[in-house]
Amino acid sequence: MNKNMLVTCFKICLFILVMILGIGHVFSRAQSEPAQSIRDNEKISIVVIYDNYQINPDLTPGWGFSCVLKTPQNEILFDTGGNSSILLANLRKMALSANEIDLVIISHIHGDHLGGLNGFLKKNNKVRVYIPGSFPNSVSEEIKSCGADYSKVNGSMQICEKVYTTGEMGISIKEQSLILDTDQGLVIITGCAHPGIVEIIKQSQQILPNRKIYLVMGGFHLSGASDSKLTSIIREFRNNGVQKVAPSHCSGDRCRELFKNEYQTDFIESGVGKIFNFQEPNR
Repeated sequence: MNKNMLVTCFKICLFILVMILGIGHVFSRAQSEPAQSIRDNEKISIVVIYDNYQINPDLTPGWGFSCVLKTPQNEILFDTGGNSSILLANLRKMALSANEIDLVIISHIHGDHLGGLNGFLKKNNKVRVYIPGSFPNSVSEEIKSCGADYSKVNGSMQICEKVYTTGEMGISIKEQSLILDTDQGLVIITGCAHPGIVEIIKQSQQILPNRKIYLVMGGFHLSGASDSKLTSIIREFRNNGVQKVAPSHCSGDRCRELFKNEYQTDFIESGVGKIFNFQEPNR
């Protein structure tokens, strides 16, 4: 073998060695970096854990509502559905741990939003539960008996960073809703919207003025409403600058149909298993 052939063979071997080392480095780095979970894709996420509408066929639907809000600072359970067994099973199936929840917020007194609380607290009582101020003492006593802390909410307030409550609203059925401040705008989450979905939107605008409303989601309490009423409410959504909608739970099929006709691609099918991702506000 002449000198030129030896040099060529040496260069080929060196190239192959470099390639092997490079691939090995990439592979070892991929092995050392954990796979990104659905909750790490964005800095803020909402996962619907309990709803009578179904998105994920692996989860159990049920009449009621519950969702988990995950921010960089907190993991929050909003409402608990009507059955703690379904709630906890759906949490597990979505790779969410009940023990990682540090705040629980209950929208109103009805069993399809409050019914899963006791069973949840038996699993994790290291939480603070925010309940409307009008709740009877029996609810707060039950929370205390489970070993958890509670706070009664009357007016609007900031629960934690980026998360606000509208405060107790309504007359016959008192209810609080949540407002999440994201980079895209405000996300309003309702349990059943008994005080009126438009009134909740307007209250949210008063609490955080000069912020656009990106999304309104949850129960709109419009099942059985007439087309004229639904059309009027949809017009109010547009007038108030609501960009996207995701009605579920007690909203009703006709409500969802008309909102979808109006909002088209800005209508989001929601139900148990739905995941929403948002960016953290950068202001």
